Amino acid sequence: MQEEKVQTEQTKVKEGASVGAPIYRVTYHLRILEEKEETHTHHNNIMDRLSRMLAAAQGMGGGGGMQQDGNVVDNSETVYISSLALLKMLRHGRAGVPMEVMGLMLGEFVDDYTVRVVDVFAMPQSGTGVSVEAVDPVFQTKMMDMLRQTGRPETVVGWYHSHPGFGCWLSSVDINTQQSFEQLTPRAVAVVIDPIQSVKGKVVIDAFRLINPQTLMLGQEPRQTTSNVGHLNKPSIQALIHGLNRHYYSIAVGYLKGRGGQGHGTSTAGESSNGQVGGEEAMLMNLHKSVWTEALTMPDFKAEGDRTLEKLNKLVSLAEGYEKRVKEETELSKDQLRTRYVGKVDPKKHIETLGQDLLEDNIVSVSRQMIDKEASVPSACRIEAVDDEADGMAVDQTA
Repeated sequence: MQEEKVQTEQTKVKEGASVGAPIYRVTYHLRILEEKEETHTHHNNIMDRLSRMLAAAQGMGGGGGMQQDGNVVDNSETVYISSLALLKMLRHGRAGVPMEVMGLMLGEFVDDYTVRVVDVFAMPQSGTGVSVEAVDPVFQTKMMDMLRQTGRPETVVGWYHSHPGFGCWLSSVDINTQQSFEQLTPRAVAVVIDPIQSVKGKVVIDAFRLINPQTLMLGQEPRQTTSNVGHLNKPSIQALIHGLNRHYYSIAVGYLKGRGGQGHGTSTAGESSNGQVGGEEAMLMNLHKSVWTEALTMPDFKAEGDRTLEKLNKLVSLAEGYEKRVKEETELSKDQLRTRYVGKVDPKKHIETLGQDLLEDNIVSVSRQMIDKEASVPSACRIEAVDDEADGMAVDQTA
């Protein structure tokens, strides 16, 4: 009897446990869902507050909030650089290799789409880096006063610096320098030029301006698109790594040259208001112009003799190689000759070219020496020599 009672009680406990287990699980899951919903609601409230704070901050800062329209920079904005300014930047950057150099750009903001740079001047500095400390306000003031006296009333529209050999982008120090310029002039431009990668006909140059971090936090575009004028340089991987399109954006660059020249990759630039662009074409044409006196310039005799001796030694070695090839051709078959000298130097062709160059150089050198000798002898001496020669001929005829 007692064993039957124990079994009956155990059966009741098992039945109760089997009934209570689903209820406990449902209650537990409901509690977890309630906690997740409370956490999600709390996060949503925080994000709403943050969005309202950012919108209010933008409205206080002059942005006008999300509901108001304001002046937004356009992506068709172009920086037109005159030929004189570009030439000065290249010469300054090339003279400073391997150091970075910097300077200020003078010009004007024509409208919302055009920035014109007419001249630049270098800033004195020391060290390998370019920072805001390199801008000497005393030197800048004196330089601006002197330029104003020479007919340069333009103001500072930005700054430039060089990256010798490592492309066009802005480092963290450059970003801080650009921030200081934009605090004074919101539309200030930072131009980066690479004098090492620049070659004749292709200048490695780019212009940048910082992106307002508030626009990125609000998910807005830093610039508006209203036209397809101009084009941007294809960004390099180094520039993208260093914050291009995240901390700063690129601006189209055009070049001004005489008579309303064409901007590089942009529309017609037109002449400047001060009329100085027209004279820049003549300046560029005379930059590497050959003068007729260059043909009469006497080179160093020792250097010329060394070059001639080097060419003669090379001519002897080529003659030996040609003699060796002629001997080999008599011993090889036709099939072997087809592939024997593929990709090798042809001594016969080089002998002809080198011999022709050697003859021309020596003939020109001797002609220069004779012309120089005739030009250096005074005319009185030549007249006396002619008179003496005439007297000698007269004596011979009398005899």
